[in-house]
Amino acid sequence: MTNIRWGLIGASTIAREWVIGAIRDAGGEVVSVMSSSADRAKAYAAENGIPRAFDSLDALLADSEVDAVYISTTNELHRDQTIAAARAGKHVLAEKPLALTLDDAIAMRDACAAAGVVMATNHHLRNAGTHRAIRQAIKDGLIGRPLAARVFHAVYLPPHLQGWRITNPRAGGGVVLDIAVHDADTLRFDLDDEPVEVAALVQSSGMASEGLEDAVMTTVRFASGLIAQTHDAFTAKFAGTGLEVHGTEGSLIARDCMTQKPIGSVVLRNADGERELEVDRENLYVRALRAFHAAVRGEGQPAATADDGIRSLAFGLAVLEAARTGRTVKLG
Repeated sequence: MTNIRWGLIGASTIAREWVIGAIRDAGGEVVSVMSSSADRAKAYAAENGIPRAFDSLDALLADSEVDAVYISTTNELHRDQTIAAARAGKHVLAEKPLALTLDDAIAMRDACAAAGVVMATNHHLRNAGTHRAIRQAIKDGLIGRPLAARVFHAVYLPPHLQGWRITNPRAGGGVVLDIAVHDADTLRFDLDDEPVEVAALVQSSGMASEGLEDAVMTTVRFASGLIAQTHDAFTAKFAGTGLEVHGTEGSLIARDCMTQKPIGSVVLRNADGERELEVDRENLYVRALRAFHAAVRGEGQPAATADDGIRSLAFGLAVLEAARTGRTVKLG
């Protein structure tokens, strides 16, 4: 399979801004889009140069020209849509969080495995040149044994995205399942380590509706003994993002790195002084889609697998439980 043909399940902003172009730049083709609104599907298809529009999941999945689907609907819909796509023989790239419960996410993974189709999670940050440079520097021993990490991922949710994410708990809204899961995946990737317990405090500062959080801070212990802090928010207009890893022999300081854009810098500080590491500027989503296409052809695996998505969801759910109970929560 050389030209992979995609159907979009969800006429979403992220697909329009990032994923459609990445599919095309990675050698794929977007052939259809589905929305629950027929008018929205038709308008979206026309605006984005997509040949076919559907208002039914069954109709899109019955399209023999669709090889893979990108699911970017609200989170409570992911499970049933993924399972239906797998049964129809379509490969699946699903947005994070994969689902609202671990059982649902595992059912999605297992359905894809049973159908023999590729499933991936759209965790884009591990594709960034900054994070790949951090991971390699740690593997090369440039900071010795990692001891601690900090993530700064407090941003401002733009008005055009201030919908269900801050108003609908049943759709999996709130900053934890929207942003903190990215922190988990990024730290797992950068450190090649697994979180084992977490404590957390959440904040509802006025942007999010009652029952949802718009900011969170966590303290995390990893299997190696490393401890980490994370700060996520929808409410910080001027904070900037970053990630730091501090080890026995040095520190890695990354700035402007928790973003969809291929920007940012990584500085190594150790006994020899300070130097900026080389970072490539490849589009994060193009890299992810190229890996997905290769996996469909039987060449390697996606950048972030279904299991990666399950692990980041487990972290997000543990954060919510820790905030609710005031206790440290262990991850399985």
